[in-house]
Amino acid sequence: MTLSGILAIFLVVLALVACAWPLGGYIYRTFVGERVRPDAVMVPVERAIYRLIGVNPEVEMDWKAYLRAMMVSNLVMALFAYAVFRLQGVLPLNPAHIPAMPPYLAFNTAASFITNTNWQNYAGEQSLSYLSQMIGITFLQFTSAATGLAAAMAFLRGLSRQKTDALGNFWVDLVKAHTRLLLPIAAILAVLLLALGVPETLSGPAVVHTLAGSMQTIARGPVATLEAIKQLGTNGGGFFNANSAHPFENPNAWTCILEIMGMGLIPTALVFTAGHFLRSRRLAIVLCTLLGAILLAGAYIVYAYEAAGNPILAHALGIHGPNMEGKEVRFGLPLTSLFVAATTAYTTGAVNAMHDSLMPLSGMVPLLFMMFNLIFGGKGVGLLNILMFLIIAVFISGLMVGRTPEIFGKKIEAREMKLATAAMLVHPFVILVPTAIAMALPSARASMGNPGLHGFTEVLYAFTSAAANNGSAFAGLNGNTPFYNISIGLVMLFGRYVSIIAMLAIAGSLAGKARIPETSGTLKVDTFAFGYVFVAVFIIVGALTFFPYLALGPIGEQLQLG
Repeated sequence: MTLSGILAIFLVVLALVACAWPLGGYIYRTFVGERVRPDAVMVPVERAIYRLIGVNPEVEMDWKAYLRAMMVSNLVMALFAYAVFRLQGVLPLNPAHIPAMPPYLAFNTAASFITNTNWQNYAGEQSLSYLSQMIGITFLQFTSAATGLAAAMAFLRGLSRQKTDALGNFWVDLVKAHTRLLLPIAAILAVLLLALGVPETLSGPAVVHTLAGSMQTIARGPVATLEAIKQLGTNGGGFFNANSAHPFENPNAWTCILEIMGMGLIPTALVFTAGHFLRSRRLAIVLCTLLGAILLAGAYIVYAYEAAGNPILAHALGIHGPNMEGKEVRFGLPLTSLFVAATTAYTTGAVNAMHDSLMPLSGMVPLLFMMFNLIFGGKGVGLLNILMFLIIAVFISGLMVGRTPEIFGKKIEAREMKLATAAMLVHPFVILVPTAIAMALPSARASMGNPGLHGFTEVLYAFTSAAANNGSAFAGLNGNTPFYNISIGLVMLFGRYVSIIAMLAIAGSLAGKARIPETSGTLKVDTFAFGYVFVAVFIIVGALTFFPYLALGPIGEQLQLG
């Protein structure tokens, strides 16, 4: 580790938070209907869209109607994407003549992108036509991010309103997420990436003569537009199999910084948006400070262990220096380490280095971040997980002092706690049970690229990534088998929608309650003291749930290495 590397990581995170602060206020004003500068341009466009789809933007929905609209729209979009993948061989914009995707793989891919996971059991440049990349992949990268954002807005309305069943209109939230946020920022990011060397073309693969006199086929396509929403929407699914390690997706250190800031911009901003909704800017500062500190700690742990290198190479061969296996020299260790931590903290899943090549405890950092699933998290859903654990922390604190738990002036009662507990428990359930099943099946174990503890970590990482809707992988695992395509696809669906359903039900319950006046005995959640309790709760829950599996994986591997 060097001082310049430590400082570089800190400055990138600081710049990210500085950009997210004003964006959080803009998101709040947009979704509560206050006037914002883009209104003059966007309001006529949005009205035209509402007329086209037959929606009255003035009519709000209760939580059941909101959820029904969300689930139906997501089902239709997933079926559309599945059809595109299965029919791409006979559809246009396929200059490489790529055949149809097999059914199990098409199911996995559709489930992956509708859930904002972007797990890829295929090589994008070899398995998808340009049309599939644009109207299947890129389309879902926008809509899945907008869906998570809409769910977060509905929940915040439930917390901030009283004596009502209205949580907003899903269609209005979905449209605004696109027109006011994702499309404008993605367009700016795509232009910046283009300027820095990321290609954008509909021409087929380029065939060139090499200096050695042979022929080489170079894959290319509409990369910049996909790359922009891939990062901004915390999607992570790359145009190329090498993802953001590929020089066409991520040519240099400047694009690497842009991509890190792109993936973290909106999730960090949503913490400040929550502060505006709940009239508690101090809460936003507390959460952002603590979660940002955990993100930095994770990046520094990765940096430290990768900079220290592999002790086996040093002892057996006398090779000293950092562990550069699976890394791109053009990024350097500091940006690589921050990318590893950020892509799992923000549940993006993009990679600029191969996580399978990380040192054991470095590889445990992204695993832990996905197991916690609330170090900022993905678009909207990350904020839902943060608020879920806030409710659980308030409940535990209330029990310790003998008071009825309340949060933001609303009593937390049995119904809310049952739903919050269900939302919390589904995450470890869909990680640990499928991992155990996979390790019990010889055919599933045969997909592991490495034996022993590292192979176990590959399987554990795959299901953790799917449950957290992250999408990154320990690349040693061959996931393109019927078992993994189906099981990982189901884990992604359960990991995404069960918690959203539970949290919208909580929002509906809280919205109908009257706000209780604050008294001297009210537990203040906007203090660093409570913030430490909040962090302790999710760390203890995570440790009790996942430690045995981590001991069999990266911790055991580190002990073997020593």
